[in-house]
Formats: sequence, C-alpha cells, structure tokens
Amino acid sequence: MFRPATAGPLFVAAMLFLPFSGWAQGTVPPPSDPVVAKVDGQAIHLSDLKDAAQGLPETMRDMPPQTLYPMLLDQLIDGRALVNEARKTGLDKDPSVQRQVVAAEDRALQTAVLSKKVGPSVTDEAVHARYEKEIAGKPGEEEVHAKHILVDSEAEAKKIIGQVKGGADFGALARQYSKDPAGAQQGGDLGFFKKSEMVPEFADAAFSLQPGQVSQQPVHSQFGWHVILLVERRKADPPTYDQARDQLRQKMIQEGVQQAVAKARAAANVEKFNLDGSQLRATDSAEPPPAPTKQ
Repeated sequence: MFRPATAGPLFVAAMLFLPFSGWAQGTVPPPSDPVVAKVDGQAIHLSDLKDAAQGLPETMRDMPPQTLYPMLLDQLIDGRALVNEARKTGLDKDPSVQRQVVAAEDRALQTAVLSKKVGPSVTDEAVHARYEKEIAGKPGEEEVHAKHILVDSEAEAKKIIGQVKGGADFGALARQYSKDPAGAQQGGDLGFFKKSEMVPEFADAAFSLQPGQVSQQPVHSQFGWHVILLVERRKADPPTYDQARDQLRQKMIQEGVQQAVAKARAAANVEKFNLDGSQLRATDSAEPPPAPTKQ
C-alpha cells in the first residue's frame, strides 16, 4: 500500500511533470533522464521511477504520472535511505546478506536472459497464428452439466443412491447431505464443465452418464464419495481469439521458457553429488526417489 507523499517529495517530484506539461507549453525541453531526488548525495532519476512503475499491477500503471510518480518517489527515497542505513551498520558485509544479494542477482539475470530469448517470439502476431492453427475452425469441446452430492463414506453414498432411485429429489438430498458447501447451496449443481476441469475419477464417471442418469455406484475421489446426476450434454463453441489470447500467450511463454532452460542446461557442464557432498556412485542419484503413484 502506498502512503501519501509528503511535502518534500511532492516538491521534488514536481520536476517529473516537466515532460508532461512544461515542455508542451513551449518551455525548454527537460533532460532526457533528470535527477528527481538525492538521498545522501545519491541520485534518483526519472528512469528509476519508470522502472518502478513497470513492476506495478496494470491498474496502477494506468494512473496519471502526476498521481503515481510522487508516491513512487517517496517509496524509492525510503528504500534508498534503508539501504544506506544497512551499509552504515555493516549489514552489506554479513555473509547471510551477501548470499541473498547474490541470489537476487541470479534471479535478475535469469529473468533477463529468459526475457531476451522468449519475449521477442511471443508477439501478438505469433499468438494469433497459434490461435488460427490450434483453435479457430476446430469443433468445440464437449461439456456436461452435472449435479453431485459429496459425502465421507461409500456406505452413505450408496444410501443416497437408493433414495434417488426411490424418487427423492436430488437437489433436496444435496442440500441435506452434501459436504461441498458451494454445491449444497445450489442443490449440488456444478453447471457445465469440460472433462479436463475435474479430477479424473469424477470426470470419467460424469462423462460416462447420459442425461437424467445417476451414477449406479459411488464415485471415489480425493475429496470423498460422490453421487452424480448428469443433467445435459453439449458441444461448447471454440473460444474467440479475445477469449483465448491470454491463455495462449501464457502457454507460449511457458513453452519458450522450458526450451530456453533445456538449451542452457544442455550447454552447461553439470556435476551432481550426494546430499552430503560425497561423490556419486553409478547406482546413486542426487535426486530423491519419485513418490509412489496409484496404479
């Protein structure tokens, strides 16, 4: 949270507005990167404020510079003062702090190299081409509309299935028994969903049913025991470009990062050791064994 700028920083920050107001009124153009404050003689430039602004959420970046920059300036002054205080007390020589500084530098370099290698390839044109190739004109994915009742035991689920077969109202039973708060409030109604949006056990059972059919046996998942009623099936329209753009962009960034990391690792000389630092034997592994999986 930003605190209001004080009178001092507001006065200094007035220099920031020259590029946005004074120059437009015909005055002498400001320096390309003016000094907007000094802390113990160390300069804070306009470019420092612009860099800080880039790290903010988009809603804040859209604020007028006359509003945003004075607040950012105060934050940078506070931060610089804290850094100077840390140096005066010798914290910059503390081994644990030095390790954190090195780690921060490593993270910055990792981000920089990934931005350089991945960023230029994820353009609006590339994202749109990916949409045309993978989504546009393709048939929509199947969705189902289902209701469910979630309980703790198989016996309780079987009892509920018997009540549904006997003519009991599914929604009323969901409100009475289901331990899924959101589902219970809606009579167990989950709305429409795609198969990939649910845990596999539940999705497989739901998509195997026909409209109006209730699961004949309780369905077990990591959440408990489900009784499922299928309401409706449909083919969803493929998403528009605007709907799919952000997800596609993120997917392309993730793919680019994975490729860049794999390429960098392949080019590096990597040696692994046991966790105690001893040499690996041919049958050893420096990585923990994988967790057991359910067959």
